[in-house]
Order: sequence, then C-alpha cells, then structure tokens
Amino acid sequence: MDRLDAMAVLLAAVDTGSLSAASRQLGTPLATVSRKVSELEQHLNAQLLIRSNRQLTLTDAGRSYVASCRRILDEVREAERAATGEYSQPRGDLVITAPIVFGRLHVLPVVTAFLGAFPEINIRLVLADRVVHLLDDHVDLALRVGQLQDSSLIATRIGMTRRVICASPGYFAQHGKPGTPDDLADHRCITVDGLMAQRGWSFEHGGLERTLAVRSRLVVNTSEAVVDAAIAGLGVTRVLCYQIADARRSNLLELALEAYEPQPHPISLIYAAQGQLPLKLRAFLDFATPRLKARNSQAAD
Repeated sequence: MDRLDAMAVLLAAVDTGSLSAASRQLGTPLATVSRKVSELEQHLNAQLLIRSNRQLTLTDAGRSYVASCRRILDEVREAERAATGEYSQPRGDLVITAPIVFGRLHVLPVVTAFLGAFPEINIRLVLADRVVHLLDDHVDLALRVGQLQDSSLIATRIGMTRRVICASPGYFAQHGKPGTPDDLADHRCITVDGLMAQRGWSFEHGGLERTLAVRSRLVVNTSEAVVDAAIAGLGVTRVLCYQIADARRSNLLELALEAYEPQPHPISLIYAAQGQLPLKLRAFLDFATPRLKARNSQAAD
C-alpha cells in the first residue's frame, strides 16, 4: 500500500463528503477509492469513517488521523517544492485572484509586465467578484477590496478606494445634481445585483452614518454594465472610484454627493503564512506591490 497516496484519497473523501465525489475529483474508479480507504483502516486497525448513503462521518480516531494526514502531506509538498528549486530561484506556477474590474484594469497589466521579466514563472489569473478561499481553491495570492477579517493570512495594503455616486453630465443637466442623499428619491438609480448587492446605499456626514434605501430603475449583475448604463445617461449609480477613473478623465461621468461618501475601503494583497515563502510569490510581491500602489493612486485621484 502506498500510504501517502492512501492518505490523499482519504482527505479527498473527507473534503468532498463522499467516496463517489472523491472518485470524481481524483479521476479514480470508485472501487479503487473505497479499497484504498479500507486498506488504510486495516493497516491502522481502526475505523476512520462511518459510511452512510448520504454522507461520511469521521470517527474520533478518524478526526485525529485526518489532521495528522493534512500536516504530513503539507510537509511532503514543502519538501518537494524545495527539491525542485522553488525556494532557490523564482520559478513555477502562481494562482492569483482579483475582482473583475480591478483585475482587468490594473492587475492584468502588471502580470503581463511581470511575465516578461520572469520567464520561468507562469500565472493563472482568476478574476471574480466573489471571495475566493485561498487554501480550498489553491490560490497563492488574492487582491481584496474592503476590510479584512482577522485570520492567519498576511496582508499588504496597496491603497484605498472610495465608493462614489456618479452620473453622466447630460443626466445631471436634465435632472439636476442631488445635493443630499435624500434627493436621490427623485432620481433614477442603477444598482448591481448579485453577491455584492446591497439593500441600500450608505452615506456618512458629520460623523453620522445612515443607509438610504434606493429604488432601482435598472438592476444589472456586473459593475461594467452599471458604468455603461450611467455613461448612457440612464441614471445615477454608485461604484468604486477606480471603476470609473477612465470615464471621469474623459468627462463621461461626474461625481455627486462627495461630502457624504462613507469611509474609503482598503485594497490589500493577501496570502497564506505557511512555511517559507516561495521565491515565485516573493518575486511577484516585490514586483507588483509598488506598481499596483502607483496605478491605484492614479485611479483614486
């Protein structure tokens, strides 16, 4: 029995919730997955899993053993990475995730320049407006907008961004520019549906914060569509300032209610603090951090 392979199969079964799901994930026949788990139990002379039609449940011995398996396999991966030279020269694959608009406007150009400077490193860039779990999704580095929850992750701040109210000059010329958040009741509003949707827009003035319910004339599911609709003169919207930096420079959109903006949101690069930092990740952080800070500073003006 290949004990390390059996451990990996056991972890796949536990993480996916069933032997059949582990079989699909590993591309291994179900009978092979079941046999390897059974052989491991026979070797240990202990039951690790309680099998049922719906789910797998770890026994007390199983919980302890699975925790040890994770640690052992992590150490094996670390040893393999060291042996392949990942810690002696910047090489290998990096998986990076970022919000769609910020990633397209700022992360992708930096990645392109980085790949030109480091020919031994390959990058998979995942752009998604959702929180991608670094460990579960095998991501090396994430760019996050907003306050970070306490965790074991390491964060490097690259700047701040404001949430702003805007519309096209033509719309404001026809409907007037709101002077206070309450004036939005008389305006057409464009909002974003989906994971980041909010029931209302928050404002802050004189140290007091309030959330104002808005009635949407148009609801879309991407930030790019919100910006396009606002440029087309459909109404007032609320976005992060970097999302409309180009439109503002081209005088396609104007800001309103700047005195009522909530506190800016931090923009951070985060990564897991597990063991020695691979040179490929350190190289990208050293290369990208000052460039992303400069790009965000320009977009925030």
